[in-house]
Amino acid sequence: MSWTIDGATLDSHLVMGTGGASTLSILENALTASATELTTVAIRRFDADARDSVFALLERLGIRSLPNTAGCYTARDAVLTAKLAREALETSWVKLEVIADEDTLLPDPVELFRAAEELVLDGFTVFAYTNDDPALAKRLEDAGVAAVMPAGAPIGSGLGILNPHNIETIVTRAQVPVILDAGVGTASDAALAMELGCTAVLLASAVTRAHDAPAMARAMALAVEAGRLARGAGRIPKRPLALASSPHEGRVTTENLVMGP
Repeated sequence: MSWTIDGATLDSHLVMGTGGASTLSILENALTASATELTTVAIRRFDADARDSVFALLERLGIRSLPNTAGCYTARDAVLTAKLAREALETSWVKLEVIADEDTLLPDPVELFRAAEELVLDGFTVFAYTNDDPALAKRLEDAGVAAVMPAGAPIGSGLGILNPHNIETIVTRAQVPVILDAGVGTASDAALAMELGCTAVLLASAVTRAHDAPAMARAMALAVEAGRLARGAGRIPKRPLALASSPHEGRVTTENLVMGP
């Protein structure tokens, strides 16, 4: 089942990042294996004259670029970077990142919100990378962002989803797509994100730094699909005790066993 954002329909629920790949060839193979239709790229990597750039690769593969404001620590810098991306790539889509510090690479909620408000007013379609805070996610949605992207764990940590309850709470309250962003380490993390109700999963390091990047990309694509199907199918309720799946009728016991002569 496809999903829609800003009038664009996407069949894949896996959004890929491009950071961490050792070569463009490995990145190309991984992107192809993932079957992604949307990929984030830092605008600082843009070179209009380069034929072997990530942007040129995405154009050749027919994958839509989602420029991001990676490396920005203030709302002012993020807004400026977004405007440069709009001019260079002719797109109003932007993944908004405003980082608090280098140790955690988690968002600065105050600067993030300021930047989001300004960019929305300027006509941008904002994908907001945020903390796993349901209140902040709702504030960003109310400010007009097109998607909220809560972190499962710090970028590149591979720790998985540290607070599943908060992610599910964000999903339950949201009226816009929720894209899990950051922290995915392996396929089970991606599946869990979808089971929690996320619209999509964004990841990079889990694939680009894997021993076999294309194989991991394929695993992530399958995991996202499996998690989405499981969410739709409806998991059984959790119980503190066992519940037999076989009926009692026909059970052999010493009371109903008929002995021969």
